[in-house]
Amino acid sequence: MRSFQQVIQVAGIIDQAEAEMLIRNGIKYLGFPLRLTVNKEDLTDEEAGKIIRSFPEGFHGVLITYLKTAAEIISLARKISADTVQIHGEIELNEIQKLKRDAPDLFVIKSLVVREDNFEKLKSYVSNFSGFADAFITDTFDPATGAEGATGKTHDWNISKELVRLSPKPVILAGGLNPSNVKSAIEFVRPAGVDVHTGVEDTKGRKDEKLVRQFVEEAKRGFANIF
Repeated sequence: MRSFQQVIQVAGIIDQAEAEMLIRNGIKYLGFPLRLTVNKEDLTDEEAGKIIRSFPEGFHGVLITYLKTAAEIISLARKISADTVQIHGEIELNEIQKLKRDAPDLFVIKSLVVREDNFEKLKSYVSNFSGFADAFITDTFDPATGAEGATGKTHDWNISKELVRLSPKPVILAGGLNPSNVKSAIEFVRPAGVDVHTGVEDTKGRKDEKLVRQFVEEAKRGFANIF
């Protein structure tokens, strides 16, 4: 059983050098968004797979995708050698069931995208999907772009806090996190992990090593106060 506490995930890896920098700074979960509905993909399947296969033992490639069928998700995860899948968007419960049945080795994270007035729907997701998802991740919907992640925007942390309380599975907090707010976010929401994308990028869209280090330091300080 994989330990899933005090997780720090960085999403949106753009190349080998960036992945190596993140690994050097202790990031164990590296996310690769593929098959997206809104945002542009950073890498091809082949490039993502080559990077993931270079990881040392104990580091995880996370396929972040909007694919809706178990067969497609498993096929792409195998193609890029990801051992973790983060499912965004709408997916039927029976497809998650098929995913866990046909690929029990894959660690499955289901997104809980916070929109205006959708708390009851998120609660039902937690209730219905907890038997098959290994973890959840909250994130922020941007009505201006339609994006359900990598928005750089926070949401009402009270909602994530309540989802953490209700969920029998670990919950990762995402959405607008950066070095200046991650500690307070962890202390308030008390999640099992945090995810960052644009919050550690420079003006050119690359992950900035100084920001990554600051994020890790602040996240660890936050986790130390709740665990």
